[in-house]
Amino acid sequence: MTDRHIDPERPQFEAFKALPRDSVIHMLNLVRFKDKATYAEDHPLAGQQLTGAEAYRHYGTDSGPVFQRVGGRVIWRAAMEAMLIGPDGERWDAMFVAEYPNSGAFLEMVTDPVYREAVKHRQAAVETSRLIRCAPNTSQGDTVFG
Repeated sequence: MTDRHIDPERPQFEAFKALPRDSVIHMLNLVRFKDKATYAEDHPLAGQQLTGAEAYRHYGTDSGPVFQRVGGRVIWRAAMEAMLIGPDGERWDAMFVAEYPNSGAFLEMVTDPVYREAVKHRQAAVETSRLIRCAPNTSQGDTVFG
């Protein structure tokens, strides 16, 4: 059985909020879609037999204006081809990095009423996901790939 990671747990969200809020952040998104979207019975798209990918497109369409309004932008997107290091059989259907001017912009987005309605599409679409906050590395340190 796949561990489901759809929404942040309270301790994870508190750790996110405790980090510095005044610098650019990157959010690495790894998403695996359900074969069939699972909406709540009272949702207008319940019973439409949408795939997870189709439901996720609704999420992007509905949340996109809020994402852009807070200054978000996608800076990298790719399609997974093969797992070289990692669990055998693990796959990701969507992989991208979203950039926000600061964590306050991200928090503004996820608490916006339009976004909170749009996220129902994401919840219906996603089998499991990873959302990893990253600090853009602008230093030219002594690392191998510096």
